[in-house]
Amino acid sequence: MLINVFKSKLHKVCVTEANLNYIGSITIDEDLMDAANLIAGERVQVVNNNNGERLETYVITGERGSGVICLNGAAARKVQVGDELIIISYAWMTPEEGKTFKPVMVFPTAGNTLPK
Repeated sequence: MLINVFKSKLHKVCVTEANLNYIGSITIDEDLMDAANLIAGERVQVVNNNNGERLETYVITGERGSGVICLNGAAARKVQVGDELIIISYAWMTPEEGKTFKPVMVFPTAGNTLPK
């Protein structure tokens, strides 16, 4: 049996863009993706701390060092620029793996930059 376990998260990033006229997904700065162990195309849950909205989408690689967090397509209707988000990923693993797995938690600073 496999269980779905919390793998990583970007905690309290700020929405920099919302692009309704795009096919869909969330664009994330590649530095943030690397820090949170996210890959292009990976399914993520997005939680909006400002309005309580939750949605699932997939990751698109954004420009490295840009701080971009952009909700695209229909998801753009669920956010406003400046909203605070938590972006969460999960992984399938056995219960034994899940008991010892250590998730990655990233706490970006202002401008969606990595702490130094």
